[in-house]
Amino acid sequence: MKIVLAYSGGLDTSVLLSWIKDTYNAEMIAFCANVGQDDELKGLKKKAKKTGASKIYIDDLQDEFASDFIYPIIRAGAIYEGQYFLGTSIARPLIAKRMVEIAQAEGATAIGHGATGKGNDQVRFELTAAALAPDLEIIAPWRDERFRNEFPGRAEMIAYCAKKGIPVQASAKKPYSMDRNLLHISYEAGILEDPWYDSFDLKNRDYFTTLSVLPEDAPDKPQYVDLDFVKGDCVAVNGKKMTPLQVMKTLNKIGGKHGVGRVDMVENRFVGMKSRGVYETPGGAILIFAHRQMESLTMDREVMHQRDALIPKYAELVYNGFWYAPERLALQAYVEESQKNVTGTVRVKLYKGGMYAAGRKSPVSLYNPHIATMEADPTKAYNQDDATGFIRLNGLRLKVAAKVHAKKGKKKK
Repeated sequence: MKIVLAYSGGLDTSVLLSWIKDTYNAEMIAFCANVGQDDELKGLKKKAKKTGASKIYIDDLQDEFASDFIYPIIRAGAIYEGQYFLGTSIARPLIAKRMVEIAQAEGATAIGHGATGKGNDQVRFELTAAALAPDLEIIAPWRDERFRNEFPGRAEMIAYCAKKGIPVQASAKKPYSMDRNLLHISYEAGILEDPWYDSFDLKNRDYFTTLSVLPEDAPDKPQYVDLDFVKGDCVAVNGKKMTPLQVMKTLNKIGGKHGVGRVDMVENRFVGMKSRGVYETPGGAILIFAHRQMESLTMDREVMHQRDALIPKYAELVYNGFWYAPERLALQAYVEESQKNVTGTVRVKLYKGGMYAAGRKSPVSLYNPHIATMEADPTKAYNQDDATGFIRLNGLRLKVAAKVHAKKGKKKK
């Protein structure tokens, strides 16, 4: 049996690789996707081989992640439950897609992951596999009672690695767990399981400030950044043309400096429980904000309102792992149609955790100052007398209902 395992080189996946190999008598192929987790990839190849992998793939997927996964959700303006920028959610279908491709290329019959039975990631990985390779078997040790009995805690994992000669750093457990990629970094569990705990307290400067500073530590002087959009995609920052990956890296740096995109929320997991998470999404927050400003100038009202009505569902589909489901693809088609004229430039002011619109312009702007002006309309495009009939017709049903209910009230007396 040949199995492709999602592997990071940490304690959990090191134990998983060895345990699955022994339990299933399998050949293990390790896979690590570089989706922007920075220096976490150092020394992985040597470590995977020593742990028992016959082969390891370390693939740089950052360009694909930015252009084919992050940018589509930016065009959609997708935010889960009004706060979460979907950073972890949108990375999982890409990672799982590549795992499937490797499994097919290597002739593997199964893929494995280290997601727990309490979280969302197990669903995201497995729904992607179901959509792309329905015949692949899924190995999920955290849902296997044998594995949980053998490893009830971190101490047992460390002892197992020592016994097997698996190279891991057996350091004290961090007071939370982290997941990082190009779009964000998330923190959950540990000290964050108390919803009264203040993640924005200045004493937490060393805890939750990987990509951004706390607002109090941001510069006292604001910074302005210009973003150029073409059909809903940011293509330049401050006049410099960039790829989606370059845009994300640039805005992460700028936004992080000013402490924007910091979120502390209690969210509803797909599996049924509430969980508390802290997120840093500096570049993504700027993009979503600026994109909306561009839409306000260029998008038809009814198209915008219809799109806005669909987005909570779209965000929910991404969060729950249905990236490759037909309903998400159908919603994406509407989003793409809505973006045809979302072209122009937005200037954003960043200051101590805040983002403010400082200017918008577009060659296809639907805003006409001559019509909107409170002064005389030189174009004669809007006749204020027309509003009388407009209001009368829209108020007709209200008047009819009011008279009917008034008569009922008199009869009761």
